[in-house]
This record gives sequence, structure tokens and C-alpha cells, in this order.
Amino acid sequence: MPEVLDSAALDQLFRTARTQNAFLDKPVEDSQLRVLYDLLKWGPTAANSTPARFVFVKSQEAKAKLGPALDEGNYKKTMAAPVTVIVGYDLDFHEKINYLFPHVPDAKGWFAGPPEARYERAIRNGSLQGAYLILPARALGLDAGPMSGFGNAKV
Repeated sequence: MPEVLDSAALDQLFRTARTQNAFLDKPVEDSQLRVLYDLLKWGPTAANSTPARFVFVKSQEAKAKLGPALDEGNYKKTMAAPVTVIVGYDLDFHEKINYLFPHVPDAKGWFAGPPEARYERAIRNGSLQGAYLILPARALGLDAGPMSGFGNAKV
């Protein structure tokens, strides 16, 4: 049984965690992002399917490419953020399922059919992984401002 986190840790992860709309002009180092990813990747998903794919956007050049996809209300804060993470999903996530869920050798068959058949599972579990990104970010002292104000097709 896991240990219960102390009140300060619960505050940091949940009770004082709110969506941020402004960020400090302080870089987030690549080493911090690697630690963040190394934590979030262990979050449980259905059959360890892990369909999410993460793109960490830091450079001004990358932000300039992202800018046209953003809704007007999100543009300024996104451009000012030290890093933006695009959380997407891979409809071919099942190709790794035998490695990720080895105790069920025929698990890949659960996801047979056209990519559209995997869409709902990819959205559900990819979104779950997006939430898992926020928890280690908070645990590592970073803030998060999740948003959905953007054009999917442009991203």
C-alpha cells in the first residue's frame, strides 16, 4: 500500500493547484522536462495503452508555428509561457500493446479494425495522460495552464 502524502504535498498537487494564465519569465530546462516525462509515463491507462504523444514547444521559432492555431484569448499567454506542451494521441498505439501489456499476449487484437475504431480509447486515455502531465509538473514546482482554445487541424 502506498504511503499517504503529507498535507503540504496534497496542497501542491491539488488544493492550491489552479489553472495559470500567466507565467514567470523563467526558463524551464530540458532536464526538468525529461524528469517530468519520466514521471508521467508511468500513469496508468487502460491496458497500459499510452496513446498520448507529447510535443514540448520552447523555442521562439516553434512558438511562431503554433501561434496561428491558437484562439485569440490564448495567444499572448501561450507565447509568453516558457514551454507549451501539445498533447496529442496516436491511433496506432496498439502496435506497442504486447510490450506494454505483456501478460495478455493477444491484447493487440482488442484494438483490431480501422484507426477510427481506436479513436475513443485514444482520446480517453490520451486525455488521462495529459492529466498525468500536470501532476508531476506541480510536484516539480511548475505551474500548468491547460487549455483547449486552439484549432486542432492547425496544430
